[in-house]
Amino acid sequence: MPDRLAEDRATAEPSERSREIEQEQQYLSVLYDRLDSMRDYAKNRLSTVLLDTGGTPQARSERESFTALYTEDLAKYDAAEHGLCFGRIDLDAAEDSARYIGRLGILDEANDYEPLLLDWRAPLARPFYLATTANPEDVTRRRHIRSRNRAVTAINDEYLDLRAAERDGVVGADDGVGGESALLAALNAARTGHMNDIVETIQSEQDAIIRSDHKSVLVVQGGPGTGKTAVALHRAAYLLYTYRQQLAKSGVLIIGPNATFLDYIGQVLPSLGETGVLLSTIGDLYPGVKAVREDTLRAAELKGSLDMLAVLKQAVRDRQEVPAEPVRLSFDGYPVTLDRKIVTRARGRARSSRRPHNLARPIFASSVIDALTDQLAATMGADLSGGTSLLSSADLSEIGDEMRADPHVQAAISALWPVLTPQEVLADLLADPARLDRAAKTLSPQDRAALVRPDDGTFATADAPLLDELAELLGVDDTEERERSRRRWRAQLAEAQDALDILTGSAPQDIEDELDPEILMAYDLIDASQLAQRQEFGNRQTTAERAAGDRTWTYGHVIVDEAQELSEMAWRMVMRRIPNRWITVVGDVAQTGDPAGASSWQRVLEPYVAQRWKLTELTVNYRTPAEIMAVAADVLTAIDPAAQAPRSVRESGNPPRAHRVSPQQVKSELSRLIAEQHGPGTAAVLAPALLVPELSSLAGESVQVLTVHDAKGLEFDRVYLVEPQSILDESPRGLNDLYVALTRATQRLAIVHTEDLPESLATHFTQ
Repeated sequence: MPDRLAEDRATAEPSERSREIEQEQQYLSVLYDRLDSMRDYAKNRLSTVLLDTGGTPQARSERESFTALYTEDLAKYDAAEHGLCFGRIDLDAAEDSARYIGRLGILDEANDYEPLLLDWRAPLARPFYLATTANPEDVTRRRHIRSRNRAVTAINDEYLDLRAAERDGVVGADDGVGGESALLAALNAARTGHMNDIVETIQSEQDAIIRSDHKSVLVVQGGPGTGKTAVALHRAAYLLYTYRQQLAKSGVLIIGPNATFLDYIGQVLPSLGETGVLLSTIGDLYPGVKAVREDTLRAAELKGSLDMLAVLKQAVRDRQEVPAEPVRLSFDGYPVTLDRKIVTRARGRARSSRRPHNLARPIFASSVIDALTDQLAATMGADLSGGTSLLSSADLSEIGDEMRADPHVQAAISALWPVLTPQEVLADLLADPARLDRAAKTLSPQDRAALVRPDDGTFATADAPLLDELAELLGVDDTEERERSRRRWRAQLAEAQDALDILTGSAPQDIEDELDPEILMAYDLIDASQLAQRQEFGNRQTTAERAAGDRTWTYGHVIVDEAQELSEMAWRMVMRRIPNRWITVVGDVAQTGDPAGASSWQRVLEPYVAQRWKLTELTVNYRTPAEIMAVAADVLTAIDPAAQAPRSVRESGNPPRAHRVSPQQVKSELSRLIAEQHGPGTAAVLAPALLVPELSSLAGESVQVLTVHDAKGLEFDRVYLVEPQSILDESPRGLNDLYVALTRATQRLAIVHTEDLPESLATHFTQ
């Protein structure tokens, strides 16, 4: 009899599950119908707007605004196409209590705009991530809904109220570990080469960070695989959703370690409903400069040090010259001499203004012109008998104006106090050992030699913060541009007044004579200034586009991923862009590979925010299987004996393997392993920088060959680590690089080596 009951239950359960899947499919179809309607509306409105041409400047401005709006909506709807609805929560003792959770919010227009689907960032959706059996937050059941191509493929229920489980006939209900089966399914899925979002499987410690209301620096410290990057991106989406009015104008900046990483995460934010965030590396953050040059490790370390502040200041001062010999000029047929005394006095006045170099130049020039004018006056108009000048103050002013316009005088002034650009100063400094010797006297001869390089017009990543610092020291003299703008405005104002005068003059004479107060004239409705303003064309770029081209742009929020890699100079660059200091810092000091990078969050942040920063930690490793983490943990201990490795939530069943071969067999052994372990997902060969060119032919559609630096922040199903001892040897922080390399794999790790394995690895493998 018990066997028969068990058979009946086994037969009934699939039938019941199929019925529930069908119910969810019907609801999902309704959601997709609404999504299609929203998409069609946006497409039609966009087409109408694009077909409309001509009109007033105001009409054109409105069209451009609507174009941007509907284009952004379409991008958002397209990004939500896959996995539109991924969850549902049923609330305690409430009729129609189901709340569906998805990638964006959808309302029921036919039913008083009741929510059909809650945006995952909405407060009402939060219990989906936080409810537990200990604190159910009125949730009786949490359901994960998996779908593909608009079809529900599976559902997974978790009961938080055992009475509800018994009522539904569920035996052995889950113990409240949030979405474990859905989480493990996501973790075991093959990688695609682009990052996946985690909105379906956000865990409670991650959710607390994503929604944190801390308004200063929030540090998210977490070991490999703890989801730091995913948390950072979801936090960006959450903040833009919650503080849209504040952040829409100022924007959000996300800084990543390299271009590969930015490409890897590039699709996550659109899938979360956000498309207006600027993604950048430190090397590309200075407008107009793209980092393509490779620095030596020592050069990058020196450039990242705050010692460079004094070097850059002296490099600018070095361009403010005093002539070794008097400069003889001719003005209007009279000789004038620019000597050391005149220039020294002028330079002193300009420097004492404490203005940046380019903004202080007019002071220098005025002082020189005044001195030359007095000198010329003494030659041209002195009364030899009385010793008094025959020239009036008006005459002297006129001579000064003419001298300012004289090309020879201007050339002499420019030679002594030139208008400079950051690119020019830095390139000249690093290409000229003599300039470097004068500017960098505090550095050793060996360090100065390490900084020297030829000027080929390119810059390295570590140069960007130096350029930014030089931009502060130099300033931009926009006097001429502002004067041109004023002239343009005056011309527009005159044209607008002429137009109003024509309109007024064209009115019937009897109306003008009677001055009927009931008759509105053009000038009653608008004045010349308002009319001129309507002819102005504003900047129609997105916030991110405008911010990318403006060095002085200040953001509403900044997220720095792999933040441990930033040098002290890089932090100065970042802090200029976020004066409100509302920053999310994501990283792990145990993974710092850059010699100029961080060893302590306190040391990095307290110069800018004192004690107003908050440390949060992620402790669970979702990426790295336990078998691989056991190997990596020994490397972490060698880095910091007190450090605690994050706890892995799963095992892969594939213990790491080490393969010792001869130097001639490295490439063939890698080819064999890649072919033998070929399967879905991605693979990476991580090698010392010197070996990457030789191994690059192994790269393919799903296989990348990278240095450890280029693999930061990335993950792969299979990792083939080459010559770990060489990775240790090539950097002062080789142990940190080795720790990073070991923890990129989600399924398999193989080590190929010719030398003995490092001590921190040797205990795990037979050599």
